[in-house]
Amino acid sequence: MRKQITAVYVILIVVGAIIAWYVWNYAKPPLAPAQFTIQVTPRPTTPMGEEGIILSLAGQRCIFLVAINEQEDQQSNIGFGEPVQITATAPNNMASTAVYPGSVAVGQIAEVIVTSTAASSNETITITITGERQGITQTDTFTIEVISGEDYLGETASQMRDLFIPWLAANHPELGITTETEWTGTIVNPRILVVMHYIFISDEWEIYITWHVMIPPYDWTKIYLRNRFTDQGPSSAYEISSIKAQEEPHPIEVPEWA
Repeated sequence: MRKQITAVYVILIVVGAIIAWYVWNYAKPPLAPAQFTIQVTPRPTTPMGEEGIILSLAGQRCIFLVAINEQEDQQSNIGFGEPVQITATAPNNMASTAVYPGSVAVGQIAEVIVTSTAASSNETITITITGERQGITQTDTFTIEVISGEDYLGETASQMRDLFIPWLAANHPELGITTETEWTGTIVNPRILVVMHYIFISDEWEIYITWHVMIPPYDWTKIYLRNRFTDQGPSSAYEISSIKAQEEPHPIEVPEWA
């Protein structure tokens, strides 16, 4: 009799375990994809066009920084913490887009670089930036007013940049910026006539440079340094207070607009 009762208990335990396994694996509600948001920041952070419209010259680059935000209450959902795919689109024949890198997780930065074509001169174009993961998409759009003209600042901007490079190499070797570092440049805020704006990028760094077209002692120049794939804004800034006086660079606070 005891053996029969024991057998019944064993059967009940086995059946209960099977039911529990089934409920755990099949009867529980399916997990949903984790929600996320994208935060897109143009460089510079404060466009100088009317109503915040970004200004550019045909053939020049516009840079947008993309960061990912997630909520802690989404941790149990599918895909939480995984990279988000970043893409960008522009009107046909008006501009090309490139994304570096193509996917990012929280704490990383993707750069969307939009290069307008000659066909976009004196036109206004809309750029759409999209983040996608597990079927969830988030988008943001920006308007770029492309004006006619040429990059008349590149040579002078390079000269201003090179006033800082030897000093950075000697005083901040941890940055890895030297006279051998290669840079690609683009004009930004092209309608400003007193303070000039220009951006250079290397494999790792962005140098945003401004300078004041005035006579001494107001002939200053400043740079703002940003690590391209970890920082949403400059982490340090430096100034030469007078170019003609050949003053040395010195650290300054990073302004909010940079």
